[in-house]
Amino acid sequence: MPARWIIRHGLLGAFALLLTACGGVNVDEEAEGSAQPPETDGAVYVELPPVEPLGGTPLPATLPEDLVWRTNDTDPEFASPNAVRGGTFRTYMLAFPLTLRLVGPDSNGCFGGYLRYHKYGPLTFPPETRNPIPALATHWAFGDDGRTVFYRLNPEAKWSDGESVTADDFVFAVQFMRSEEIIAPWYNNHYTQRILHVRAYDDLTYGVLGADAKPQDEMLYQFSFAPVPQHFHRMSDQWITEYNWSPQPTTGPYVVGDVRKGKHVDMVRKDDWWANDLRYYRNRFNPDRVRVKVIRDMNTAWQHFLKGELDSFPLVLPNFWHDKAQGEEFDKGYIHKYWYYNRLPVASAGMYLNSAEPILEEREVRYGIAHAMNFDKVISTILRGDYERMPTFQLGFGEYDNVSIKAREFDLGRAAEHFEAAGFKDRDDGGIRVRTTDDGNLQRLSFRVTYGQPHHTPSLVVLKEDAKKAGLQLTLQLLDSSSAFKQIQEKKHQIGWMAWNTSGISPRYWEHFHSINANKTQTNNITNHVDPAMDEMIMRYRSSADKDERIMLAHRLEQTVHDSGVVVPTFQVPYTREGAWRWVRLPEHMGTRSTGELFNDLTFSAGVFSSGGLLWIDTAMRQETLDAKKRGEAFEPVTRIDTTHRVPAS
Repeated sequence: MPARWIIRHGLLGAFALLLTACGGVNVDEEAEGSAQPPETDGAVYVELPPVEPLGGTPLPATLPEDLVWRTNDTDPEFASPNAVRGGTFRTYMLAFPLTLRLVGPDSNGCFGGYLRYHKYGPLTFPPETRNPIPALATHWAFGDDGRTVFYRLNPEAKWSDGESVTADDFVFAVQFMRSEEIIAPWYNNHYTQRILHVRAYDDLTYGVLGADAKPQDEMLYQFSFAPVPQHFHRMSDQWITEYNWSPQPTTGPYVVGDVRKGKHVDMVRKDDWWANDLRYYRNRFNPDRVRVKVIRDMNTAWQHFLKGELDSFPLVLPNFWHDKAQGEEFDKGYIHKYWYYNRLPVASAGMYLNSAEPILEEREVRYGIAHAMNFDKVISTILRGDYERMPTFQLGFGEYDNVSIKAREFDLGRAAEHFEAAGFKDRDDGGIRVRTTDDGNLQRLSFRVTYGQPHHTPSLVVLKEDAKKAGLQLTLQLLDSSSAFKQIQEKKHQIGWMAWNTSGISPRYWEHFHSINANKTQTNNITNHVDPAMDEMIMRYRSSADKDERIMLAHRLEQTVHDSGVVVPTFQVPYTREGAWRWVRLPEHMGTRSTGELFNDLTFSAGVFSSGGLLWIDTAMRQETLDAKKRGEAFEPVTRIDTTHRVPAS
């Protein structure tokens, strides 16, 4: 899947753009399940063409007889056997959704995270061993060409509307993702260029042919896409509008329930979820309802949390952990504090420079900007020393990481050298560098920084003030999160301050840096980077089945990104910090090494790794806590810090 904007409400604090523009059902109606959308007047309905490979040989017409079917029912479980079902978990988002579609315009926003993780594929990977485990499939087998995988589906697997999941739903998924009607260039390309063919052999057996041979673990990751319910979708030239507020059936435990415009969206637990008792899913996803309230300001949300109107709150931001998470609610043990280190692919946090913009197209200018950013000062002051400098664009993929790359440091002398090499040798009365163009116009070294949450402002103010010393002017453009998202996706920004959520077992470059995605809206190449030599490397990397070669190419690609200067890496946070009322319970081990958020019950996985849904609500303890609070009685204060998965400092 494409990289996604960091979702929810501030887990990555100082650098995440925090896309929270999300959308609704037939708004203000109860919709526990999925209603078929009405036909639209004037819509032209289409029959999607059959799946044909883009050149090459299709999958065999009959299932090979010599397949070796594999499964995994021996990995350890990681949920608590003490977990109990019931109750409502209350959380929040900063803006009401723009859509409930999973693809197409505006679908990359925050609430899509709640929906997308209930769109299961045939298998997933447990957080500790990272061996494949069953999801919709019970077994899988590899073809002898190194790029074919076959799956056997669980006959009990059901859509949330009661329909059985069949192999035809996987065939339809490719038809659907290739269709022009969904207006989704990334999916169109991926399911045409990377997923070449899919064939149903019977109701429960299908095969997938990929574009290139890969190591088996990466093949399972790349070719384990989720089905799309064929019985639900009617494709037309107005599909985007028809389905904007109609959530498709899920295969996960929750469905969209009550939706109140501007107020909340509920996710409701299916009592008869088909996977309730399966080995890797029992004792998980325990609340009967998850209410996601719309609270448009983080500080206002904090007050709701202190009143007990929200069950948990992210405390990654230093001022929340160190300053705000104090007082009676914490001292009397009503609210517990958690600091949990994880080992996940690091969010690609940075300043993304739009190289299609005048002046920013010049590498010397981009290098100068990097050297004019005093990130160490931001870390030591605003961020209280809690965060670390991100050295490069992508990190956290083991052998694929290019650990030789170091981020460009704050250095006014080197910044001046690069700016002067670009012709910015003089300064105006305000101290900002200027140059005269060939047509006699005066250009100022001034750029707009677009961001989506006010809590980033103090960090950006520090950077802005020190950048002036280098003769660089930064104008801070704070928009609401949905507007910031839209501007950057439409490539109307100059510098975007944001983070990409990364996942998987190897880094990705095609969507972010291949020139086919440059200078187009609704693609992830938000730097508009164009480099034919890098394009060639990206395609070699995508097509290589040799792990050593892939690692070598990943190192070279990461170096190329660094050399281009289109991304100025900012910060990394190798942990989650959260607060929760004492009635929100966790397993003794709290989480796993792939746990991105301890208290996000709807998260099926951290990217590809199945790790979420471990919390439960103790309703008796809730009443006990509220009664004690009313009487002024106290419990033992609790702060839990788990460093099991902390990476030692180098």
